[in-house]
This record gives sequence, structure tokens and C-alpha cells, in this order.
Amino acid sequence: MTFRKYLVLAGVAAFSSAGDSLLARGMKDIGGISLHHPASLVLAILNPWVACGILLLLAFFAAYTSALSWADLTYVLPATSLGYVLVALVGKFAFHETISPARWLGIALITAGVGFVRQGRPYNS
Repeated sequence: MTFRKYLVLAGVAAFSSAGDSLLARGMKDIGGISLHHPASLVLAILNPWVACGILLLLAFFAAYTSALSWADLTYVLPATSLGYVLVALVGKFAFHETISPARWLGIALITAGVGFVRQGRPYNS
């Protein structure tokens, strides 16, 4: 696999983690919204944190789509598990969330699975 393809997979993890984190930050500012009040949804999208999160999630979608064009889903999805680690670190250090040892263990197990997936070929022809 080329360096450019590794870069796309890293972009998938980074854009997803950053987008989710900014979206969470914005929604914490806004508070609870309801699907029964569409105006609150529109106002949520206008929050700068939410808007930036949405843009980064669009970048994630572009990178993810690109990766799926040259690799199997069963390779791409596990390879993006670095995003779980990044989101956990952002949650812990930026949002001061409490992360239980069981959750850390789960994140470690998911990430360890990447090693097994990495052994195979990214695309079955």
C-alpha cells in the first residue's frame, strides 16, 4: 500500500475524530434539542462549533469514500479504529470526561484488531 493510501486512512480517523469532537462541543453549548422543534435544529447548525464539526465530517466522508474505492470495507472500517483512541483522548483531556477502565480496555481491544486486519490484503480481486 502506498503512502498516499495510508494518508487517506489517517485522514478518515482524524477527520472523524475532530468532527465528532467539535460537534459534541457545540451541542454541549446548545443544550437539549428536540426533533419536534425543527427551528432548534437549524439554530444548532448555525453554532460555529457544530458547523465546523459538520465540515470536518464531510471531509471524513470524502476520505472514507475514497478509501472504499480501493479497499474492502472489512479493511477500511477496522483500519479507522484509531479514531476511537483519538475521541477518547479528546473526551478525557479536552472535555474532562471520566472514562472507565472497561471502556479503555474496549478501545484497546478494538485497536488491537487492526493488527489482525493489517495482515491481509486491502482489496480482494
